[in-house]
Amino acid sequence: MTPQEYFRQTYRLEYKIRYDIEELASLRELATSLAAVNGDERVQTSRNTDAPFIKAIEKIAEMEELINNEVNRLMELKREAQQVISQVDDMDERLVLKYRYLHDYTWRQIGQKLYADERTVRRWHAKALKHVVIPQK
Repeated sequence: MTPQEYFRQTYRLEYKIRYDIEELASLRELATSLAAVNGDERVQTSRNTDAPFIKAIEKIAEMEELINNEVNRLMELKREAQQVISQVDDMDERLVLKYRYLHDYTWRQIGQKLYADERTVRRWHAKALKHVVIPQK
């Protein structure tokens, strides 16, 4: 795994969490819009007679658990990435890595923060990646 692939894990997971949260919002909307099945009528059948919103509620609970697990994993990855970045000696290189991979800044935004042009920021980034030691698992 390259240093870039290692660091990209965090914002890939962050985007997945955002997508899952959007899906969860859709499920919640669906659950509140589904009509309940008439509970007075008892029919003996082999098919599932649960109201449609029950399935939606179960799916919501599953999605919430998935999102919580993903958020916990993201926090672990970011904490680990911070430790890896903190071991880079040069402060400019360290800052470029933090802004790029922990804060998801663009090259232009990083340049503005560090009062440097994009070319300089990219040069610092390339040097920083050579100094990164990825933890072995």
